[in-house]
Amino acid sequence: MARVLVALEIGSKRVFASALEWPGWCRAGKGADEATRALEEYTARYARVATRAGEKSFGARDDFEVVERMKGNATTDYGAPGVQARWESNPMTKTEVERMCALVEACWAELDAVVKNAPQELRKGPRGGGRDRDKMVDHVLGAESGYAPKLGIKLVQPAIDDRKAITANRRALLEKFRAGADGRPAREGGWSARYMARRIAWHALDHAWEIEDRTEP
Repeated sequence: MARVLVALEIGSKRVFASALEWPGWCRAGKGADEATRALEEYTARYARVATRAGEKSFGARDDFEVVERMKGNATTDYGAPGVQARWESNPMTKTEVERMCALVEACWAELDAVVKNAPQELRKGPRGGGRDRDKMVDHVLGAESGYAPKLGIKLVQPAIDDRKAITANRRALLEKFRAGADGRPAREGGWSARYMARRIAWHALDHAWEIEDRTEP
């Protein structure tokens, strides 16, 4: 049985619980207990990602173990994991970085699969709002190109139907993850590869799951 290493990002209004070795497996709550429970409740949904990445051992785990607590910021309270964990500065072996890249690719694949099977118009959120499918995809692609300078590269946001450009951007991000295996940011004020992978994977999955939840049965 393997431990699930968890980092808690604690803001004044929201807490994120992130499974550090599983990019994208990250949920939020009003407090640490609620966030950790939400993380556990999403185990089955994340299992689809793990399966896509060829992770046969997912689910054979021990209890969640909180190994780090970080003070959140305005991004945390706004609704995104915005603080890098110290653990994410650890260097990675070639095996570790390739596993991380495979999991991020699986998060993208999960988003693509959900989008393909979803209608353009989604059920409105509890307050009557929320982006429809194509606007949500555009938002995710825009965020990823916006994050890219934190890895020391510049990416142009692709159109949602330009698969060639989307694939090229994703490949560029994966190559920067591999180049950042030493754990150091590519530039001053930038993000480590581990944190960038966690942030990108979380964003892709968060919206994939939102699309699923807002799709009429």
